[in-house]
Amino acid sequence: MSRGYMGKYLFIDLSTGKMTEENPDESLYRNFIGGYGIGSRILYNRQKAGVDPLGPVNTLGLITGGLTGTPATFGCRWVAVGKSPLTGGWGDANCGGYFGPYLKFAGYDGVFITGISERPVYLLVDNGKAEIKDAARLWGKTTHEVEETLETEYGPKSRAIAIGPAGEKMSLISCIMHNRGDAAGRSGLGAVMGSKGLKAVVVRGDKKVEIADPEGANKLRKEHIEEGKGWFPNFGIYGTAGHAMESAHSGDSPVKNWGGIGVIDMPDNSRLDKEIIREYVAKRGGCWHCPSGCKATMKEGPEEYRYPAGAHRPEYETTAAFGSMCLNAEGHAVVMANHLSNTYGLDTISTGTVLAFAMECYEHGIITRADTDGIEMTWGNQKAMMAMIEKMGKREGFGDVLADGVKKAAEKIGGDAVKYAVHIGGQELGLHDPKAGFIAFQGKPMMAMYHMDATPGRHTTGFGPTQFTGYVIGAAGYCMHSNIGLPDPMKYLVGFMRTVTGWDRSLEELCKDGERIGNMRHLFSLREGDIPIQRHVHPRIPGRPPFEEGPLAGVSMNVEEQAYWNLGALDWDPVTNKPSRKKLMELGLNDIAEELWPEPEGPTGIMPIQ
Repeated sequence: MSRGYMGKYLFIDLSTGKMTEENPDESLYRNFIGGYGIGSRILYNRQKAGVDPLGPVNTLGLITGGLTGTPATFGCRWVAVGKSPLTGGWGDANCGGYFGPYLKFAGYDGVFITGISERPVYLLVDNGKAEIKDAARLWGKTTHEVEETLETEYGPKSRAIAIGPAGEKMSLISCIMHNRGDAAGRSGLGAVMGSKGLKAVVVRGDKKVEIADPEGANKLRKEHIEEGKGWFPNFGIYGTAGHAMESAHSGDSPVKNWGGIGVIDMPDNSRLDKEIIREYVAKRGGCWHCPSGCKATMKEGPEEYRYPAGAHRPEYETTAAFGSMCLNAEGHAVVMANHLSNTYGLDTISTGTVLAFAMECYEHGIITRADTDGIEMTWGNQKAMMAMIEKMGKREGFGDVLADGVKKAAEKIGGDAVKYAVHIGGQELGLHDPKAGFIAFQGKPMMAMYHMDATPGRHTTGFGPTQFTGYVIGAAGYCMHSNIGLPDPMKYLVGFMRTVTGWDRSLEELCKDGERIGNMRHLFSLREGDIPIQRHVHPRIPGRPPFEEGPLAGVSMNVEEQAYWNLGALDWDPVTNKPSRKKLMELGLNDIAEELWPEPEGPTGIMPIQ
């Protein structure tokens, strides 16, 4: 077995209590690296199409990457995978913190969970052994309470992940929480965990992750930290939300449910200033062995927004979701909304978006106070936001309508509500407007990535050949912020993959793995009937019609052009979106090539790359 891996996966059936360990062939690690790469291959092989995402057959995977828990400078991440109850296709959710490294220290590269328990349970993985334990005392409790209980019980070498009441009640926008404020947020996988009666997973261990070249890896780590010393500390001071105030006016952050203009609809956004929030930071921190430390916990909030001491500082996406999207210009209200969402286990991106959707429906008289339990869902109404988040987390009253996201909510409300449900394929979008061409995405086709990726609406993934390196980063358990501001962004990724695993591979060779992973995620969704080119795209996203004022005045994106160019570059059919037989064989996916193309492949209509 190559270094950097524990060489072992744990498979658990909660219906029967059966547990098995498997030691996969090294080729699985080489070809799919880890994380959602290995997750997509295993689920495609073992799970038939058409299963109920909230049923016993759907598999929930919790998987580390090849660099997780190693000297790699940002090697801390893990991913949850499964069939998404929100989109009906492939689902994955990436998270940092400590759980990924500690899962390896407990002896496993990942855990795959099927079945449904007859009673609430949690899973203990302890130094190479696993046990299903009763969770009756934890059911109904918040994510913070569960983590505190389990980590106190199992000691300082343990780390836990948990769902809150929203996941227990299978809200389709619920998530899996860790470290009191880190979320495996997207795809509704908290609902999958809740459907299985699984409240939490706690891992503990002291096993070592063996690496191929410890001296080389540590030398590379020191070089990386030295080269990033002009950026890493500043990033840590403010975190990802450092530019939130500027983005609300630049056109980067969507405003008023994607229908507004920051400089016009929210001209005074000064209370979103990063310095205001910085004043209330109690302690900075970060993920396992991270030199940047972009996270922070807060002091107790001011009287009007009394979030508790220890609440987490919100990230950029959360600030935009509860800020400009809802026309709320108060940063402390964002912190409180973030805290409530974290404790109930709700994805903040989807939660902020569905609140903005409800506010627009309220504005147009589609819903009234009689529908919303007397809560005035007016733009910028901070008390209404907090009250509705509580109802969503508990699935009470109108919160029950909103708890499954904008697509389902619009269907339940009926009438013209669908006009204001901004999503792609059922998933609420990340809070970067593709029309703004946000510079951090370095030329990636943002409209296409929202539209066409296996997990639609995601701001941290992509679509087309420009994303192959991104898939490697995601599968390796590496942080996407590791390479910002460096003259050679991929230098350290390639170097760590070599010194940790012992595989001496070029960036081009790693990118072939990335292409294979991108195809694998797509093939899972395709088999479920999710054809990306056919997904509904709300016209506000590409700017149809364009704004007449503001920084994005006159800007409208050609959705079809971005999609079709990348389909051609990937060698996927522009109508069926099936990868060609030639492409699948080139990627070593011979079994899937035979499955998709049982007869010799004829003309596919692939557009040539101009």
